[in-house]
Amino acid sequence: MKLAPIVLFTYNRPWHTQETINALTKNGYAKESELFIYSDCEKNETDTEKVRAVRNYLKTIQGFKKITIIEREKNIGLARNIADGVTEVVNKFGRVIVLEDDCIVSLNFLSFMNNALDFYENTKKIWHISGWNYPIEPDGLPETFLWRVMNCWGWATWADRWKHFERNPERLINEFSIDEINRFNLEGSHDFWSYIQKNIDGDISTWAIFWYATIFKQGGLCLNPTQSLVLNIGLDGSGSHCKGGDNQNPLQNTSPHIFQENLVECKECVERIKIYLDDARLSSYMRIIRKIKRRFI
Repeated sequence: MKLAPIVLFTYNRPWHTQETINALTKNGYAKESELFIYSDCEKNETDTEKVRAVRNYLKTIQGFKKITIIEREKNIGLARNIADGVTEVVNKFGRVIVLEDDCIVSLNFLSFMNNALDFYENTKKIWHISGWNYPIEPDGLPETFLWRVMNCWGWATWADRWKHFERNPERLINEFSIDEINRFNLEGSHDFWSYIQKNIDGDISTWAIFWYATIFKQGGLCLNPTQSLVLNIGLDGSGSHCKGGDNQNPLQNTSPHIFQENLVECKECVERIKIYLDDARLSSYMRIIRKIKRRFI
């Protein structure tokens, strides 16, 4: 097996970063893998000490074949840090495994990622390997499944797919048809398209939605484990864009090893994700109603 390099992106969260590294080093392939760490510079004086603490910790990391630390000399933001870092590493090695500083991985995360990268390397229909999945009921579903949406909490891809990545919201607005937007939004189950518009309006500056859009426009599919191999610990208000909590299943510590050779979207898996997203949207709506009611009691 040709082990993919691991790329980790950090900023100002020393505890989250340590937890991420601690989990990653417990993987069997860690000692044989190269690790590249991109540390963004502080945006303001408030973050200076936290960024320094992260960088001091990074210099103490062990447990990998080779560790390369890239310290940005100025703040370039999460979206550019990831886009530039992934491009640099994947162009050199042909494949890459990507993590952010709040992703706790299971014991077999690297095994799953590397096996999937090998299995689908020459299957150009597959563009992306995800490590996280929505907390759906797994009974009756396969170990892994294919679908249109990519998840960015622990993922992998190849250079010949990533070269198509483009962060161009204005062009997407002009190119997507109404039918395509509906499919992009999982037939109305979640408003992914709004993230494109928010990038245009300057409300957010992200990268992942554009990778999804790239895959979608190319007609690509993404591989997912049915039970998640990644737990996001950044849903505590410490991250750039993830402010609220989320219901996540416990980590699966057995590595899925049955990959899908029939290159079609799993309808039952998608339906269960749609049900989860619909329920989550209803729960969010009810929380808002309760907050409004409390104001008038």
